Amino acid sequence: MTDVLKRNNINVFGEGTKVLLFAHGFGCDQNAWKYMVNFFTKEYKLILFDYVGAGKSDLATYDSRKYSSLDGYANDITEICDALELRNAIFIGHSVSCIIGALVSIKRPDVFEKLVFIGPSPCYISKGDYKGGFDQETIDALMEVMEEDYISWARSIAPNIMDSQNGKELTSELADGFCSIDPEIAKQFARVTFLSDNRQDLPLIPVNSLTIQCSDDMIAPVSVGQYIHKNVPNNTLKIIDAKGHCPHMSHPKDTAHAIRNFLEKELSS
Repeated sequence: MTDVLKRNNINVFGEGTKVLLFAHGFGCDQNAWKYMVNFFTKEYKLILFDYVGAGKSDLATYDSRKYSSLDGYANDITEICDALELRNAIFIGHSVSCIIGALVSIKRPDVFEKLVFIGPSPCYISKGDYKGGFDQETIDALMEVMEEDYISWARSIAPNIMDSQNGKELTSELADGFCSIDPEIAKQFARVTFLSDNRQDLPLIPVNSLTIQCSDDMIAPVSVGQYIHKNVPNNTLKIIDAKGHCPHMSHPKDTAHAIRNFLEKELSS
């Protein structure tokens, strides 16, 4: 247990007993949740962590073979849940973490009783009738630029991910987070994120879920949220009036409100 707590820099707080496990997205760490956690601390127990390679995680435990697929990250979340003896917790994930949490729930249905997806995408590349937001050529170009100069890539893409209309402070915070990660680890995680295709896993998700999608998001457009809603059993879709890919940072009140409504509705049903 001690090794897992150190590896993923786990922090537990909150006054409730029901557990919310928050999983950050690519290029971030658990600090990305700081704008939203206060909406839940009175009624829930909150668990925050850093993926290996992010924040204050134990970099010595990074294994490029293990983390060559999303399964490596899913296994870490499973180990976190087992170390803390979590059962029937509520998973709240951002971006790529949505799929990671879904993979955990498929393999271990006892761990999470509900899933909350913020800006999810099972596949970032458009294929056939599926509109993922990017074509293969654009992704290839992004990967090429990232390989040549990761820091410049991070600085240039952050305004698009956050959407510059949400302010320079949040954009700078996101860019600084990208640049604080070891470039080699970040590049591998980016490749795994943008090149994965987990559409076939969506129908296998065994628990009720909420998809929160921004009305204007270049990374995960509304069409992706609609695809998830159509292909995931017992999924609720909530589109919020927001720009960018990080509503938990740019619109924390709206995001928290959507989550609370979902949890309260599920509790009363």
